[in-house]
Parts: sequence; C-alpha cells; structure tokens
Amino acid sequence: MVRMVPELLKRLTTGWVPLIPLGAILLVSLFLMGDATENSTRFGRMFSVLLVINVLGLAALLGLIGVNLYRLVSQYRRGVAGARLTVRMVAIFVVLSVAPVLVVYYFSLQFLHRGIDSWFDVKIEKALEDSLELSRLALDLRMREALRQTEQMAGELADVPAAEIAVTLDDLRSGSGASELALLAGNGRVLATSSSDSTVLVPNQPGEGVLLQVRQSGSYVGLDPIPNTGLHVRAVVKVLVTDPGGESRTLQALYVVPKSADTLAASVQEAFSQYKELTFLRNPLKYSFTLTLSLVLLLSILAAVLAAFFSARRIAAPIRDLAEGTRAVAAGDYAKRVPLSTRDEMGFLVQSFNTMTRRIARTSAEARRSQQLLEEQNAYLEAVLGHLSSGVVTLDDELRILRINRAAQLILGIEAAQWVSRDLDALAASQPTLKPFFTTLIEHLSGTTSDWNQEVVLPGSGSRKVLMCSGTALPGWETGGGFVVVFDDVTALVQAQRDAAWGEVARRLAHEIKNPLTPIQLSAERLRQKYLGRLPAEEARALDRYTHTIVQQVKTMKEMVNAFSDYARPPPLKLAPAELNNLVSEVLELYRHVRDHDNLHLAVTLSEDLPVVEVDAGRIRQLLHNLLKNAQEATADLPEAVIEIETRSIEERSNRYAELKLCDNGPGFPSDIAPHAFEPYVTNKHKGTGLGLAIVKKIVEEHGGIIWAESAPTGGACLIIRLPAAVIDATQEAISAVDTVGDAHNTTRAAKR
Repeated sequence: MVRMVPELLKRLTTGWVPLIPLGAILLVSLFLMGDATENSTRFGRMFSVLLVINVLGLAALLGLIGVNLYRLVSQYRRGVAGARLTVRMVAIFVVLSVAPVLVVYYFSLQFLHRGIDSWFDVKIEKALEDSLELSRLALDLRMREALRQTEQMAGELADVPAAEIAVTLDDLRSGSGASELALLAGNGRVLATSSSDSTVLVPNQPGEGVLLQVRQSGSYVGLDPIPNTGLHVRAVVKVLVTDPGGESRTLQALYVVPKSADTLAASVQEAFSQYKELTFLRNPLKYSFTLTLSLVLLLSILAAVLAAFFSARRIAAPIRDLAEGTRAVAAGDYAKRVPLSTRDEMGFLVQSFNTMTRRIARTSAEARRSQQLLEEQNAYLEAVLGHLSSGVVTLDDELRILRINRAAQLILGIEAAQWVSRDLDALAASQPTLKPFFTTLIEHLSGTTSDWNQEVVLPGSGSRKVLMCSGTALPGWETGGGFVVVFDDVTALVQAQRDAAWGEVARRLAHEIKNPLTPIQLSAERLRQKYLGRLPAEEARALDRYTHTIVQQVKTMKEMVNAFSDYARPPPLKLAPAELNNLVSEVLELYRHVRDHDNLHLAVTLSEDLPVVEVDAGRIRQLLHNLLKNAQEATADLPEAVIEIETRSIEERSNRYAELKLCDNGPGFPSDIAPHAFEPYVTNKHKGTGLGLAIVKKIVEEHGGIIWAESAPTGGACLIIRLPAAVIDATQEAISAVDTVGDAHNTTRAAKR
C-alpha cells in the first residue's frame, strides 16, 4: 500500500488523466466568463466565481508544471538517460508555442481596446439621444392631438340630449379615429360607451389617479399599455354641463398607437439604455476582457508547456530506453531489450537495437564458450608446461616473448612479468649474463632454418651454466605463427661427466704414481743409512740434505695421491642429524691459535633458528677445513685479514635450508678462473693442486646441497653453501626422547649408589 502511493502520485502528476477534467473545467469556465463579460446581468453574478475557478485551475496547472520541471531538473543533474534531450525538446516546444501565442495576445488586446473605444463614439451617443428625443416629441404631438380632439368631442357632447348620446358617441368615435369612447359619471359610472371592437362590452376605465387629476386640472393625457391590445393614448376631459342641477360627466378617449411606432420607440429606448449602461461599464469591460484574454493566454501557455513536457517525454522515451540499453550493453548485459512502443522510424530503430542485442548476446555466448574452451586448453597447457623440467619460451614473429614456463624462470633466474611482451634485442642489452642465450636465439630465429639445436654457455660470477637449446617454428611461421624454444640446464650433467672423467684421471694417476713412491722413499732412506757414516762430513751433510728432500717430496706426492684417491673414490657417507652451528664452532676452535697470534680477524654470526641437517660430520669438518685454509692462504699477504662466517635459515619454494656463507677480504677469484673455480686442477696458487674446492663441491653435492661463488662486498671472495634441512621422523624423535629419559634415569640411579 505504501509503495502504491508514490506510484499514484507519479501518474497523477505525469499522466494525461488529470489534464482532461482540469482542461475541460477551465475551458467551460473561460467560456462562461466570456459570456458573462458580454452580459451585464450575469457579469456581476458569475464573473467573480468564474474568476476564482479559473485562477485555481491555472494554479493547479502551474503546480503540475512545477512538479514536472523539478523532476526534469533532478533527472538532468543525475545524468539520467534522455534527460538532456528532454530539456532541449521542452525548450524548443515552449518557444515554438509561446511566441505565436504572445503575438496573438498582443494584437488581440490592441484590437479589443480599440474596438471597445470605438463603441463609445460621441456622434453615436448624440444620434441615440436625438432619436430618443424625436420619438418623445412624436408621442407628445400625438398625445396633444388626442387631447385636443377629446376636448372638442367633449364640447360637442355638452348639448346632446341623453337619448342621443350613444349615437353621438359612435359618430364622434368614427370621425376622430379613436378606438374607444366612454362617457363617465362623476362617480366613475359608465353612462355611454362606443368601441371599434364589438366584442368589448365594458370600456377600459381610468384609474383613480387619472380621475383625480381630471377633477383637479380638468384633463389628462398619457400613454397606457392595455393588455392584449397594445399601447394606447388615453385622453380624459370634463364635459361641460349646461344644466345647473345636472350631474358632472367625464369623457375618456382611447387612441391606438401604431405598432411600428411603438416598436421603434421601444427599440430606441432600449438601445439608448444599453448604450448608457455600456458607457458606465466601459473601463470594467476593458478590464474584464483583458483579464479573460490574459487567462486564456496563461491557460494556452501553461497547456503548451505541459503538453511540451508530455510530448518531449513521450518522444524522448524510446531514446532514453535506447540510451539505457546502450549503457547496459556497454556494461556487458547483452540480454537487455528495449520495449517497442511505436511503429514509426523510432520503433524501427528500437527493433534494430533489440535485434543487435540478440545477435551480440548469441555471439557473446559463443565467445564465452570459446573463451572457456581456450582457458581450459591454456590451463591444460600451463599444467603441462608448469610440470616440465625443461624451460619453454614462446615468441611471436617479431621475436617478442609471449610465454615463459616456471622451469625456464628457474633455469634463467628471472621473473616472467619482466620478460613477457619484450623483444630479444632489448633483453640482450639489459641482461649481460644472459646475452649469449639471447644472441643464439636471435641468430637462429632470424634465419630461414625452422629447426635447430645448440649448446649455450652462460657466464656467472662464481660458476657457469650450460644450456642445451633447441627451437622450432610454429605452424604458419611464414605468416606470423611464431616460435617455440625448449632448453635444459645440463650444467650438472656436464659437470658430472667432467667429474667422472677427472675422477678416472685421478684414480689412474693415484695408481700410477703411488706404486713407485714407496720404493723411492725406501731407497733414499737406505742410501742415507748406508753411506751417511762413511762419507766425509761435507758430503755426508749433502747426502743427508738430498735424501731428506727426496723423502719430503715423496710424502708430498703421497698426500697429493691421497687427495686424488679421495676425489676419485670418496669413502661412503655416515649420515646423522647434526647442528651445523656446532660443527662450525668445533672447527673454528682449532683456529684459535691462528686467530690469537696472526693478523687474522674472524667475524662469526651464527643463527639460532638454524634447522637440523643430516650430514656426515667428518666430511663437513673436512669441507670447513678446506674453506678456512683457502681463505687463510688468500689473505696471508694482507696486513689485516678478515674472514666472515655466517649461518642462517633459508626457506625457498616450501623447502627449508641451512645456509653457510664464508667471505674473505682477499684478492678474490681472477676473471678467467671464476667460471671454473670448482673444477679439478684449477688454481692460481704456485703450490696448489686445484682439488680443494672440487672436493668441497663434491662433498656438498653428496649431501644434496648446492654451492656457488660470489664477489664479496669488501672485494674478496664469498662461498655460499646450502644444505637441505633434515626430515626427522616423529616416531624416531619419540624413541630418542624415551632413550634419553632412560639414560638420564640410569645415570641418576648410578649416582645414588
């Protein structure tokens, strides 16, 4: 019910329903008002009431216009579709309708005032007065003539005997032209009568006033209308009585006034009366006609404005619906339909719009299905590419990167967002370390060969990376189909092959060299024992020095052979959970004497949340010894040597690692050695074997970790090792905890004993 009230008010203020009775009432009241203005009798009685009715009706129209104007302005400010067009159409309709009405109103008002003024001409008024005076003079002459004739007949009756009076009256009536003669006694009694109408038996007697005037002045003449016979001149005079004792008598004569004269006189009198009345109402008439015309003007303007509102709204309604439909389509609502209200050109446009939206909806549905299918295919392709261990890169015909899978990002160490939609030339200029890779792609993809394979070596700060690349053109590559490049990181494979080869070389060297070393050492020692005491002192000292040198060099070669053996065939690992910080601390404790006596400064930072690692403690100690020894040798010639050791916990791709970082402020790796730092027999030391870092790398890889070299911020070298965190079974932890509690209990019992 509450919702129906605003809807009802909206219909009453914007529909045609309230306008029909209101317009009918205003038109009828204006018609009656104009009629009352022309009639002075109804003017005073109806004009005020009709004026109030018209004013109230115009106020209602003005209220409707105000409501519609407020709604239109509100819609215009809110940016409702079609509001601007409605405003323009209303303005055009109002101007087109009001301008002619104002022109007609102005000239009508001028004609009205001039017409009213022309009614009151001085000559017309004088002519009416003269006509009235002329009619009065004519009647006066007729009445004087009738009085004279009546007096003459009264004189003739004075000496007529009573027996002849009736005959004499007939003769006198016929001779005078009177319609009726009556001889009356002093008391008004009829003595004799004569009438031209034989049916009249009783004469028309004068009134008491007439008889009184006759007794006083001796005669009476006047105009008296007699029912059914018209206007008559009544003349009454006294009849002289010759007999002194005779009764007084009065003669009455009635003369018919001609009907034409009566009509003309009445017309002149009526015209003169109306003219005088109009003269009195001259200014009120102007005011009344002006007010009536103004009300008609206002009614016309308001009706035109209101009609402009309704017409503009009706014309703009399909356009507004089309605008709303266009907005809906722009927002993606292709099911929008505009109601068809007309059969004209606008209706054709609406029908075309609905046809268009239906086709767009059908096309959109097909596009969504195709998009969904494409997304499913892309998801499938992404799933396949995401789980490939090989890197995959797709490019368009202009060598711009379209897609990079996760393996490619990991192998190249880049983010896909930084590469997608960029061409290879720009990437080659911005990525120096990957320039060989991009250069290889540009050379092959810019040529005419569709399929190719090539090994690419990427330089690094600590190690190099070897990629095996292969590419092919996609179908339709001649017309812009694009290319696909697949590559694998074969660094580990190449390194494994190289390590295996070096291991075989080391094994053979150890076997070939170790066999003659013992006889050489034994022969040198036997020569020393046999000839040292027999030779002179000088020669004995020389023999002792030579044999000692041979023995020491044999020991050095044995150490090198042992290193070869360790590299070629390391002992099996004995893995156990351990704290990396404890192992580091144990090894650093051995270098306390070096730290206390030499110019060496050890900066140690051990993380407290380091995860437990599963390692061979002996091999890790060997690794730490090798690293510290290399760092110490690299900084031996510096006045102040600094070695920084840091451990920390790293979480990467849901995997947790224990990281060890060792940096020194030495000269670092030479540029030609840095890519091969972890390869066997690569060293810049005069007495080095080149197996230290190779053995370290092998130990790290045996534990499932990774190692790489970087340039230190202080200018030296940094070696970073990451070892995976140990996966400790919960059951094993519980058993270990129980064993620990049991050991503690046994220890307590032993202490009590």
